[in-house]
Amino acid sequence: MSTTDILYSRTDSVLGDFAIRPLDPFADAELLHGWVTHPKASFWMMQDATLPDVEREYMRITAHEHHQAYIGLHEGRPAFLMETYDPSELELVGLYDARPGDVGMHFLVAPSDRPLHGFTRAVITTVMAAIFADPATVRVVVEPDVANTAVHALNEAVGFLPERQVTKPEKEALLSFCTREQFEAATGIAQGVSI
Repeated sequence: MSTTDILYSRTDSVLGDFAIRPLDPFADAELLHGWVTHPKASFWMMQDATLPDVEREYMRITAHEHHQAYIGLHEGRPAFLMETYDPSELELVGLYDARPGDVGMHFLVAPSDRPLHGFTRAVITTVMAAIFADPATVRVVVEPDVANTAVHALNEAVGFLPERQVTKPEKEALLSFCTREQFEAATGIAQGVSI
């Protein structure tokens, strides 16, 4: 991978360098399989996925015009998965009134034997900063499982405000929104940079 593959990067004052690159569904499948089937990834709902299942799923995502997937790096090593999608076309169709500039988001932190204090918060901050680096993004939309209290706290830490519970085919979800202004107020990270 060359530095030209990096789509976004930032330096966390405590934890160092984070970056985001495109996901390669073939080259990254084995890595992703270990992440999405790990017990800590239960809310990702791929616990029983085989390696070919993961490869097929991420081939589908990377080929979709309204869904994108990325690998997040910490100090140059793969450390998290980031997905963005158009909520007017996927995931939330008919469940809320989508607005121009809305971007849906999912993220998954890789399992680690040596957890770093504040790492997951640094990851979600990086994910959000990358999304807001696109000037067309007005608001980020998330729909985590209502039972996923850990991610609700992380979402709140970067500026999300929950709106209401929605019923999706696979889960009861907490629909939450974060505007650029809410993100900047919560994190102190001003977004005027470009990807």
